[in-house]
Amino acid sequence: MAMIRFNRPMSDIFSEMERIRNEIDRIFHQGFSGPSARDAAGVFPPVNIYEDKEKYLLTAELPGVKPEDVEITATEDSVTIKGERKPEDGGEKASYHRRERESGFFRRVVSIPDRIDPNKVEATSRDGILYLTLPKAEDVKPRQIKVKSSE
Repeated sequence: MAMIRFNRPMSDIFSEMERIRNEIDRIFHQGFSGPSARDAAGVFPPVNIYEDKEKYLLTAELPGVKPEDVEITATEDSVTIKGERKPEDGGEKASYHRRERESGFFRRVVSIPDRIDPNKVEATSRDGILYLTLPKAEDVKPRQIKVKSSE
């Protein structure tokens, strides 16, 4: 049996340990069964949420969905968007070469980071984008505190 001398620099060992640690983190992050079918299909509709002092703003991509086919309900801490994306031309009898755009019913519940006033929620739609204005509840809005002089 031949003996092989280890002559790699220590930095290679640490690099290899870092690579192994990253691989283990990746496995735990994805789970042992790999990405689920839901992850592969994505989430519909994709949304963005951002805020200013007075409100949260939610945008949702709904291309091809008419505003009258969307139903929105709001509670103090979540918004539900549901509706139907109807099939495009061709229908079920067409012979598709590629069919990546799905159709059918969808429902998405989005949690809001803080409480909102569900009675003041407004929705508009433009160019396939749904815009929701979600006013913050009065008691969660930031307040400016004036400093009083103690003199």
